Amino acid sequence: MTLLGKAEANPTKSFFVRMITRDIALEDCILDLVDNSIDGAWSLEGGRPIGLNQAADLSKYEIKIIANEGCFSVSDNCGGMTLKDAEEYAFTFGRKETSEREDFSIGVYGIGMKRAVFKLGENIEITSTWADGSALSAFRVSIDVNQWLSPAKAKEWDFPIYSADPGADSGVNIQVNTLTPETAAAFSSPLFERNLRRILARDYTLHLHYGLRIILNGKAVNGWQIELRESDAFQSMRDAYPDDADGRGEVRVEIVAGMAAPPPDTNDVEEAEGDERYGWYAICNGRVVMAGDKTAAAGWGTEGWPQWHGQYNGFIGLVVFSSVNAALLPLTTTKRSVDVSSGVYRRAQAKMREASKRWTSYTNQRKQAQEEAKIAEAATRPLSIYAIPARAAVALPTYKAVPKEPSGTINYTLPKKRIQALASALGSINMSYREVGLKSFEHTYDDFVGDD
Repeated sequence: MTLLGKAEANPTKSFFVRMITRDIALEDCILDLVDNSIDGAWSLEGGRPIGLNQAADLSKYEIKIIANEGCFSVSDNCGGMTLKDAEEYAFTFGRKETSEREDFSIGVYGIGMKRAVFKLGENIEITSTWADGSALSAFRVSIDVNQWLSPAKAKEWDFPIYSADPGADSGVNIQVNTLTPETAAAFSSPLFERNLRRILARDYTLHLHYGLRIILNGKAVNGWQIELRESDAFQSMRDAYPDDADGRGEVRVEIVAGMAAPPPDTNDVEEAEGDERYGWYAICNGRVVMAGDKTAAAGWGTEGWPQWHGQYNGFIGLVVFSSVNAALLPLTTTKRSVDVSSGVYRRAQAKMREASKRWTSYTNQRKQAQEEAKIAEAATRPLSIYAIPARAAVALPTYKAVPKEPSGTINYTLPKKRIQALASALGSINMSYREVGLKSFEHTYDDFVGDD
């Protein structure tokens, strides 16, 4: 057999760029860049599990985001990337098998920064200042996307790195100019900024709780304060355990669940399902990757769980995963949902199911004793998720159904004049037809039957 040659199987740059940017939202691209900054801050703090019970202080770290129809930038004082990081890791498409895992970072696949800047625009400048011994050093990388994708550069995947003047603090600055038309249109909308601010507040609520500052277009982002309502009768679950990730390493799992608000009184589906706060949240190394989930991803509608219904509004559950090795965390590539096939996640779902079932059972029982339940619910007080004591299970009141006496309906039609005449005789011409019917029944019952 004679070797005739080799069939070229290398990907083209344009295919690669289209593929990695196709299925990710602009908001999630920005969050990828924020993730890198936050990883830097936690790394400077020594790296540690990012859960609900940390003695951490991130108040000296700040991330500034500017997003308008003319440009985008994100800058931080979170340590920066070193020249070695840039040469060997940061600009590589995909994480090398030999790469060291950062302690408790959220980056898994090594594509976040590249995917983000390619999605955002065509002219990118990345500057990093880092502590090089006792002094600060800096470099910059400039990327002209159209030039980089041109046929003349087809074989050149690397990005030149140039020296730069160090900034005042160690950190990274990413500037994107010549935004794509889609990005510019989105950034020009006030709705986009409001939505991005809401997502930042929700998805980084743990980091913001520990003092991190995120500034979007000059205004600080306030983290979402998650509270569950507590009393002697209403007690939230707070459990924690280590999972060995099927022998590959340890993942610390924390679960908090309980009543964030009383269930709705209405059974109107549209009204009851209109609140996106409720449901299950999954947090991986500090980042919310699944928010207010009411689908099979959280378990709803799967074996042993009912489908989500508006009746269950008021319930919030959080499952918090943290690991030194981000590859063990049950998150998807876009960090916007969970990997339901993960053994770590499936084992957590068993505990999530019990918390959900207690809540669904409570909302069913509540229908039989709504007034009694409302009095008990009104006696609860909000408590931050960070202050909830350890408890293995959710505790909720139980109500027994009150037997109802069988009843019937009397329905008949009479001339209006006769009904109004009887209403007047009964005391009010404005009496409703229903009241006239009830009063005339009571009079007749007293005359012919007497007391019960």
